[in-house]
Amino acid sequence: MRLVAATGNVHKLREIREILSDCEIVSAADVGFTEEVEETGKTFLENACLKATAVANAVGMPAIADDSGLCVEALGGAPGVYSARYSKLFAPRDWTGGNKALLLKNLEGVKDRRAYFQCAIVLAYPDGRTLTAEGRTYGTILEAPRGTSGFGYDPLFLSDDLRKSFAEATEEEKNSVSHRARALAALKELL
Repeated sequence: MRLVAATGNVHKLREIREILSDCEIVSAADVGFTEEVEETGKTFLENACLKATAVANAVGMPAIADDSGLCVEALGGAPGVYSARYSKLFAPRDWTGGNKALLLKNLEGVKDRRAYFQCAIVLAYPDGRTLTAEGRTYGTILEAPRGTSGFGYDPLFLSDDLRKSFAEATEEEKNSVSHRARALAALKELL
């Protein structure tokens, strides 16, 4: 099966290709789709659906998209759907740090640092059909970054499964327990 991955994120694209290795995964750019789909949904699933549907309709091929993020219980689920643009939307006007720095600032003095990564995956077909799946992985937020691998919040996320940060884990270790891996595995069962 040939699918278009509706992402410009090379890390996500590589992970999707590794997990759905029995499918041919091409990037949206490979098939001429270079538009940015605005993520206006209030949930991960709504945003993934917006992206997958837009790409499937534009290129006439089945498209897979995900939306994912970090949810910290003590912050009421924040940064949540705003994970990628957390500091741009919620930092003070004079803020010079990034997403990870703002997260650590907002957790100063907080003892309960439980968190999870959430991922919603949507496979949209040009005829309007969709398949959806979701996955989570649980852990805690560290007080300082650990590790040099991964991307985004990985250096701050201490995985319950791995007992190390996602940035300390190998790609294979992370992919065995990640939220995206779990959502993709659930989607694979539907295929």
